[in-house]
Amino acid sequence: MYKASISDKNYEVDITKDKIIVDDQSFEWDIAKIDQRLFHIIKDDTAYRAEILSVDKKEKVVLIKLNGKKIEVALQDKLDLLLEKLGLDNLADAQINEIKAPMPGLILEIDVKEGDEVKKGDSIMILEAMKMENVLKSPGDGVIKAIKVAKGDSVEKNQVLVQF
Repeated sequence: MYKASISDKNYEVDITKDKIIVDDQSFEWDIAKIDQRLFHIIKDDTAYRAEILSVDKKEKVVLIKLNGKKIEVALQDKLDLLLEKLGLDNLADAQINEIKAPMPGLILEIDVKEGDEVKKGDSIMILEAMKMENVLKSPGDGVIKAIKVAKGDSVEKNQVLVQF
């Protein structure tokens, strides 16, 4: 069972070996795979050409072109639906308010200052631990609220380094 969202409309989709069931309605489709991204589909004596333009596996979004019209489809699988039902679907989007030292070490460099806007993956600082330099990156988009350490400081594991 899947849930597909297209243009703010939600559909329950179940795929079996020989048919597709959408919102409890059974459809028989003849699908021919032309290549990795191109399909020829016949449904109710109407032919469709479907081309997969992009697939975002992390966000579970597929952009397809169906007979020349671009359509974005957001998918949820059984696990996504279960997490949503249990109220755990937004844990990945939880706001991270601080960066803590992953291990004891020495702050070699600080790449940001208070008030800076950062994007997910931006370098925040470099922590030297066990003779290795570790780049600490922003876990998400945000604004630096406070920097709790200075260049040259020794830090302990789980010590707060930066607040967002």
